[in-house]
Amino acid sequence: MVRFIPYSLIAASLLLASPQSFAQAGSDEQCVCSPAQTSKAFTAVAKKSIPAVVFIKVQSSTPDQEENAFPYGHQNPYDFSPDDFFNRFFGGPYRGQPQKPAPQLSQGSGFIVSADGYVMTNAHVVKGADKITAVLNDGREMDATVIGSDSHTDIAIVKIEGKDFPFLKLGDSEEIDIGEWVIAIGSPFQLEASVTVGVVSAKGRQNLRITDFEDFIQTDAAINPGNSGGPLLNLTGEVVGINTAIVSRTGGYMGIGFAIPSNMAKNIMAQIIDKGTVTRGFLGVNLQPVDKDIADAFNLPKPEGALISEVFKDTPADKAGLKQGDIILEYNKIPIKSLQSFRNEISLMSPGTTLNLKINRKGQLLTIPVTLGTANDNMATGGNLNQKLGMEIDNLTADLAKQLGLSPKEEGVVITKIKPGSLAAIAGLRPGYLIQAVNHKKVTNVTEFNEALDQTENKRLLLLVRQGNVTRFYSIKVE
Repeated sequence: MVRFIPYSLIAASLLLASPQSFAQAGSDEQCVCSPAQTSKAFTAVAKKSIPAVVFIKVQSSTPDQEENAFPYGHQNPYDFSPDDFFNRFFGGPYRGQPQKPAPQLSQGSGFIVSADGYVMTNAHVVKGADKITAVLNDGREMDATVIGSDSHTDIAIVKIEGKDFPFLKLGDSEEIDIGEWVIAIGSPFQLEASVTVGVVSAKGRQNLRITDFEDFIQTDAAINPGNSGGPLLNLTGEVVGINTAIVSRTGGYMGIGFAIPSNMAKNIMAQIIDKGTVTRGFLGVNLQPVDKDIADAFNLPKPEGALISEVFKDTPADKAGLKQGDIILEYNKIPIKSLQSFRNEISLMSPGTTLNLKINRKGQLLTIPVTLGTANDNMATGGNLNQKLGMEIDNLTADLAKQLGLSPKEEGVVITKIKPGSLAAIAGLRPGYLIQAVNHKKVTNVTEFNEALDQTENKRLLLLVRQGNVTRFYSIKVE
């Protein structure tokens, strides 16, 4: 039985921006507001924003078969077709009725970002689309064209033809605080222009394996299938995030949603609109975090920085003289807070940018200038054989071992992504599996894994893999 429970807000007093400050975007003025004033603030944002939020319908000839896009229990709220609601609650079509092949239909959300009709959404919403229809709040249905998309951040820009469209402004996601009210608008289960309210639960969520470059805003504003690509707004009506994923065991809202921060989206949007593609800065190293054990091994006073575990040949890092075992402490006098943050910052820099890296090399502090190259999606980080396998791997960190339920003593490399239809996918490998040996040779990090692949001489690859409490061999024939 489906129950509809009314949502009400009960508060004696709340500290947030007043309706008056809403009218003045960027104002720092705050007041203690009554529940009635709070309600008016939410209403003001909804009235201003809903006209710029669109319902996106996508038709494609083949389904998106990407396997385990969210391998650690995350749900992508764009993964929803118009028939899902009926099938989920009423058991689907009559089993005895022959099914005719039909175009794949899916849906999502988006929002207009310019008066001339540019629309921001998620890359997965429009991936593989043959036809995209944007349904505006006033009822108009308009054909949309993909201008460009970036799978690494899950951002896409589409275009509808026209002028004088209502649009939303991208705000400064760095300015939002944990506990601040936010509003999500989208089309969950085809319920267009649905407004939900919550708070910022956390900032800077990383290592979730949702996208390649992560710095997510976590919120408890209700996000459900169909919400993906919709805006997350502050109480001045500015977009601070693009709703992207949820953690769910049921397929629906469970209080944990993630949004791409607007500051990251601004950079991607500008590049796509300007030239239709995204270019990224490239350093050319594999990094691992400096934990207490690594700090002790390198005689460091405290865990800090990022340890270079591998330098790829003929890359900017190699040409600048960076070496395996170097610990990067700062870039342009900015301390390294985390590997993911550092990687994100590098990716958002333009190729040709020069960085001054502060390096700890065997106790000696050095400053090494590095001129960034251009990231190439096809650049092999594990050799040609790794590309043929169709998978990406990463070092096993303590945090990752905890997520996977592995003992801290386990060793190996973790599969982080599997390409649909690849040799690895056909063999049954999945994200989250731990590779412990290659052709009977033990591997404990990415470098050893790559070296083992490079030493493969025959056409048969034997991997020793651990999944949970089960260890088994996988044999892959390499053409």
